[in-house]
Amino acid sequence: MAPGHVFWAIFYFACLCSASLANNAKVNFREKEKKILDQILGAGKYDARIRPSGINGTDDKATQVFVNMFLRSISKIDDYKMEYSVQLTFREQWLDERLKFDDIGGRLKYLTLTEANRVWMPDLFFSNEKEGHFHNIIMPNVYIRIFPYGSVLYSIRISLTLACPMNLKLYPLDRQVCSLRMASYGWTTADLVFLWKEGDPVQVVKNLHLPRFTLEKFLTDYCNSKTNTGEYSCLKVDLLFKREFSYYLIQIYIPCCMLVIVSWVSFWLDQGAVPARVSLGVTTLLTMATQTSGINASLPPVSYTKAIDVWTGVCLTFVFGALLEFALVNYASRSADRAADMHRENMKKKRREMEQASLDAASDLLDTDSNATFAMKPLVRHPGDPMALEKLRQCEVHMQAPKRPNCCRSWLSKFPTSPFKKVPCLGRGQCSRSKRIDVISRITFPLVFALFNLVYWSTYLFREEEED
Repeated sequence: MAPGHVFWAIFYFACLCSASLANNAKVNFREKEKKILDQILGAGKYDARIRPSGINGTDDKATQVFVNMFLRSISKIDDYKMEYSVQLTFREQWLDERLKFDDIGGRLKYLTLTEANRVWMPDLFFSNEKEGHFHNIIMPNVYIRIFPYGSVLYSIRISLTLACPMNLKLYPLDRQVCSLRMASYGWTTADLVFLWKEGDPVQVVKNLHLPRFTLEKFLTDYCNSKTNTGEYSCLKVDLLFKREFSYYLIQIYIPCCMLVIVSWVSFWLDQGAVPARVSLGVTTLLTMATQTSGINASLPPVSYTKAIDVWTGVCLTFVFGALLEFALVNYASRSADRAADMHRENMKKKRREMEQASLDAASDLLDTDSNATFAMKPLVRHPGDPMALEKLRQCEVHMQAPKRPNCCRSWLSKFPTSPFKKVPCLGRGQCSRSKRIDVISRITFPLVFALFNLVYWSTYLFREEEED
């Protein structure tokens, strides 16, 4: 046989052998993976009830479990129940030297399990959990990876409703800190220790959207607890939420301001328009009370005063004050009317008396004899005449000393009385008293409300910065 034919025959045989070995290796690899699982997790070879050894295989050291998580969403933050709901991917990783296996030259990176009861699991629980459930659609969202050097990675997707105690003194200008706490239920720190994974233990999904809050930042910490049965390892994540104020500005603060301003319209209505002013005052008062009740219905009953309570209480006071102002105006107007009526009656009575006296005098003159003589009284007063002195005293004019001008009174005197009622004045400012009350209210109410706004926003915004 020629040398060239021998070479090609050997090359063909080598290719066939290589393909056969490759196929055998591929089949054997899958079989090897099954054999490894049976070898490390077979009956009588691995006991899931026994915790792994400590560092470097020492039995007197605690098993270290490294924890990290990925926050997928935060669906709601309930102020009334003081809770929040979160969905996360939770991961734990620890070393179990009993699960070491041959990686076949690096070709087998890890083994995957879906049954958590096949290996030892840390007894972790969420201490501030109210409700929680796993996700099983389409398949259970859980896996366990076993690495060649004995490391175990456990990952699961869960949804939790967690308690979040809130301090609502600055509501709705507040910030809330909600915690996620994880602890060991039965193993003490002598047997099991939870540690945060180095690097980035907590990750948050991008573009996390919350309807009324903004997640400003989060902090990881340890919260080991001691009881009468021992000390237990604990981890926590503090989530700092800032409440979005724009929603409350549009839904609460601006409507309350509008109601207060509408209640001031009654100051510009005529004091005789009783039905209009009463209807306006009562309507704004009931609307403000309904607004306050709706705000309190969405909040828990707490023993302290909230910022929103101060706002609604003062606004309700202003609306109620506008209604009381009309009651005062109406009382002053009715008092002036009664005084004017009494004055008219007195004038009519005096006029009738004078007319009656004139008639009596005229009748006396007519009855007198025409031949009668009349005694003429002298026009010159004689000294010592008591009757003349008495008549002189009656004719004296008493002058009062001019009073010092009052700036407020002179300014108020510029406002005329109501053109609908032309009654004589019985005293200084008697006619325009009710009108002046309206004029003073037009200026006093807005000024006091503006001052309240200045104090309110300065106080609570400054306190918010102090908490930051």
